Amino acid sequence: MPFRHLPRAQINVMPGLRLRAPLGPLPDGGGDPVLGRIGSLEVRLARTVGEVKRAQELRYRVFYEEMAAIADARTLMTRRDSDAFDPICDHILVVDHDAQEPRAFGRRAPRIVGTYRLLRQDVAERHDGFYTANEFDLRALLDRHRSKRFLELGRSCVLPDYRGKRTVELLWQGVWAYVLRHRIDVMIGCASFEGTNPHRLALPLAFLHHKARATLDWRVRALPGRYVEMNRLAPEAIDARAAIAAMPPLIKGYLRLGAMIGDGAVVDHQFGTTDICMIMPVETISPRYINYYGADAGRRAA
Repeated sequence: MPFRHLPRAQINVMPGLRLRAPLGPLPDGGGDPVLGRIGSLEVRLARTVGEVKRAQELRYRVFYEEMAAIADARTLMTRRDSDAFDPICDHILVVDHDAQEPRAFGRRAPRIVGTYRLLRQDVAERHDGFYTANEFDLRALLDRHRSKRFLELGRSCVLPDYRGKRTVELLWQGVWAYVLRHRIDVMIGCASFEGTNPHRLALPLAFLHHKARATLDWRVRALPGRYVEMNRLAPEAIDARAAIAAMPPLIKGYLRLGAMIGDGAVVDHQFGTTDICMIMPVETISPRYINYYGADAGRRAA
């Protein structure tokens, strides 16, 4: 897939002469970019190309420096996690106004401490589709639910010092507000276990296969050639408490919301992960979470 550069704003220097401004504003997506606040933390959409680049720097620190992702030459040079999908996505940011960081030309800006990448179906279909389609066959699912609006979630990460309730809550507040704003019906995306040896993940993978696999109407399957069997233990051999304890917080969070899991996993050697496909129709989200965040996303509204 060809690499797309992030969009660049244009500056009118004089009649007939326009220069690119690489840190300029993103195209207006409509609506207030601020989606919620808790104390000094704020969740909002990225407003400039510069903010997207800072989110990519955060992703690099988490995925490449902290975790086991393997960087190519471009990634090493820029120290940013970026791909061809970033320019067409919306990027949710959690920023800490009490932690100002120096920027170019003596400026300071609130620290970006968490991020989520969102891709709406209408946007994906005008370009190269969903990122998840590189690992899972989404076509039948999309065809079965032509009247539904899909949203892909991805590239979620939070700085280590901020991996507490407030930051995670704000990320979900931002996603929920976005879902309501764009009248989304279904959320999908890849969720990851650290490690590329499925045998070591037999317990949580088998638990998900037996207890959380999507119904036939919502099921997707890992692509041929990438399919990794999740049914690695008999149901009676599964210690449910131990299986849940072995799962990353993000996957546990999806399950609490009512997410279903696709058929088969995929090993991603570049990121050093084993991926599953998450499918979450909005209509099946647990009412306790809708009540918690508010049917109008108003609980932490700005």
